[in-house]
Amino acid sequence: MAEKHDVIGMSRQATDVQGITAVQGDFTSPDDLAQLDSLEIDVLIHLAAVTGLDREEEQLSVNVLGTRRLLRHLIERGCQKFVLASSIAAAGVLCEDFRPEQLPIPDEHPCLDSQGYGFSKYMMEELARYTCRQDATLDIIAIRLCGIMPDDAARTHLSAQPPFEWGMSYLSPLYLSDAARCFTMAAEAQLKTGFRLMNAAGPHSCVVDTMSEVMRARYGEDAAGLDLSYYEVA
Repeated sequence: MAEKHDVIGMSRQATDVQGITAVQGDFTSPDDLAQLDSLEIDVLIHLAAVTGLDREEEQLSVNVLGTRRLLRHLIERGCQKFVLASSIAAAGVLCEDFRPEQLPIPDEHPCLDSQGYGFSKYMMEELARYTCRQDATLDIIAIRLCGIMPDDAARTHLSAQPPFEWGMSYLSPLYLSDAARCFTMAAEAQLKTGFRLMNAAGPHSCVVDTMSEVMRARYGEDAAGLDLSYYEVA
């Protein structure tokens, strides 16, 4: 993005990225955020989060309340456009017992997460909706990312044969360059007030067998409750 824009990058660790203004700090810290006050910021792309299992309290503190602090700080200084990295985990896909209410999983699929990380991302989305209700001039886009892999990585194609040690986020992963393009398009889009939520996944399913066969094998008897007709159109 630095080829076309003046980019400011903020991270907890010192980061040497050519062509950007690097700021070292924690976005949950008011003192660290004060470093941004002399800079004119038109758009925020918010990628930072606490991930993983068994970190619920930290995830709620950083991913929800920390995001609130970051948004408020920039809103008070005139920023109107925000692009937030959410996760398909917000739907619950990282949970072993997850069964989607609809296929393909829609952008607005409700949160069925029971592990903490996905719930914190869902609460971040709800925080964004709440913030837009308070200020009708804001444009906030939350992107539920699927799995992301390096551009030079080989995709793993899943089959209808066990073992099924994978979640639904592995079916259509994004290459890193596609994820970067997704955030760039959102940041450069014309200002449109309100809150928008959208999924971002790879354009193709990484499967050897048909999606219907893979889903039926993966979910066994539970697959009878899934509408797989989308994947069975000739």
